[in-house]
Amino acid sequence: MADPLSYRDAGVDIDAGDALVEAIKPFARRTMRPEVMAGIGGFGALCRIPRKYRQPVLVSGTDGVGTKLKLAFAFGRHDTVGIDLVAMSVNDVLVQGAEPLFFLDYFACGKLEPRVAAMVVKGIARGCELAGCALIGGETAEMPGMYPAGEYDLAGFCVGVVEKRRIISGRSIRPGDVLLGLASSGAHSNGYSLIRRILEREAPDGALTDALMQPTRIYVRSILQLLRTVNVKGLAHITGGGLVGNVPRALPPRTRAVIDARAWPRPALFHWLQQKGAVDEAEMHRVFNCGIGMVAVVAASDARRAAKRLRALGETVYEIGLIERARGEAKAVVS
Repeated sequence: MADPLSYRDAGVDIDAGDALVEAIKPFARRTMRPEVMAGIGGFGALCRIPRKYRQPVLVSGTDGVGTKLKLAFAFGRHDTVGIDLVAMSVNDVLVQGAEPLFFLDYFACGKLEPRVAAMVVKGIARGCELAGCALIGGETAEMPGMYPAGEYDLAGFCVGVVEKRRIISGRSIRPGDVLLGLASSGAHSNGYSLIRRILEREAPDGALTDALMQPTRIYVRSILQLLRTVNVKGLAHITGGGLVGNVPRALPPRTRAVIDARAWPRPALFHWLQQKGAVDEAEMHRVFNCGIGMVAVVAASDARRAAKRLRALGETVYEIGLIERARGEAKAVVS
């Protein structure tokens, strides 16, 4: 008769998973909001809609970190990819004018390494703190044979809330409006498949490694503060597709954004990537954020006041272009 088997024999350590849940509870507790009724540990997490909203509309977003994780594995940098995970969803929810309310994560691996997983989730909790949303739950999946040794994947899901009359739709954008670009912290979480190909040609030094692993900037607190005092007509989170792919998503038909690439200093990281990869200028703007992580569209009369307010809130801001009249669907050009 064959020896009896256990789940651990099959590669799944239930005790390690339980220990991880206990280890991350203190990090999650620091993100709690008063609306949270039940968080980590249950089958489902409960959260009320804040009472200040009269006609609340829920806004949801989901994303991952992408192949930036491959660099995290190669460099042994697991402490900031959780911030990336949160940022990619909360910044997306933000462009509708929504306040991120809660976040859930999904961590999947072949063999659970509690120390590494705890570092990742600690980063997720830090991202939630920066965004002001609660880490209300998540899932850790240990699946032997699904992932190479030492690797994992991440996904996240965010729900935000906005007053119906304050939804940012872009419908009020008109020719003559101004584009304000908020500086990025680096490549954020986009373009890393191309970055990894470039790194096959040229190995990075320590400073470049730090630049490549800088977590995605979270713009939630500064933008929400701005919305209280300035009429922001449109917002675009500059993710995959760069400025030319994302700014049009915030614009109404028959308009185009004319962006001046000389209006802001391109960070050294992007110069290095372009040089070492011999990347065409148009491709740079189609793949990378090139130093601008969020774009706000405001009336020309509000531009100076909005930029001053954002700088006071810690953002680096540039006036990067204008809205013009055009035919057909919205588009953006970088010159």
